[in-house]
Amino acid sequence: MPGAVRTLCLAALLGALRAGGTELTLELPDSAQRCFHQELESGVKFTLDYQVISGGHYDVDCYVEDPNGKTIYQETKKQYDSFSHHTEAKGVYTFCFSNEFSTFSHKIVYFDFQVGDEPPILPDMNNRVTALTQLESACVTIHEMLKAVIDSQTHYRLREAQDRSRAEELNGRVSYWSVGETLILFVVSIGQVVLLKSFFTEKRPSSGGAGT
Repeated sequence: MPGAVRTLCLAALLGALRAGGTELTLELPDSAQRCFHQELESGVKFTLDYQVISGGHYDVDCYVEDPNGKTIYQETKKQYDSFSHHTEAKGVYTFCFSNEFSTFSHKIVYFDFQVGDEPPILPDMNNRVTALTQLESACVTIHEMLKAVIDSQTHYRLREAQDRSRAEELNGRVSYWSVGETLILFVVSIGQVVLLKSFFTEKRPSSGGAGT
């Protein structure tokens, strides 16, 4: 019986952790815009988190529109941000990422779109009048710890991707600079050899017939 309770508790935890949402990493070319659409009911809460992983100055424009075309969120040249909203009208909500201000650098953007409140991990948890049992309290504690672990993993995964992109960009610049220095040294060396050779070249006087 305890094994069945543990199995039920684990299933509830995993089900709560898989609650509705979408995570996506997209490539945003220069002078381009990407939009996403989601149909939502009235009175539903949604949360949009995004972060630029690589490209340019790691910034992007973002805005969110309701079904009536009203802009409910708009930010320009943000590296990362979070936006939460309770819908007031039923319909299709649109959120867009824009890189139109950039003419030569493309961006890689990560976003997490969550819809609705997290469901309770235990049946009738919100309507209970009795205290939680020790096992139920442990389930809730484990659930909160798993959420913290997932958030930390996401955060460090994005930081690692961003740092790797910066390191690769820096490595490319160092490589180009090294190639440029090598070419300059090669040209200077040849110039020095030619210059020194001209100093030690014997200049023969021009021959001319002497009149007798």
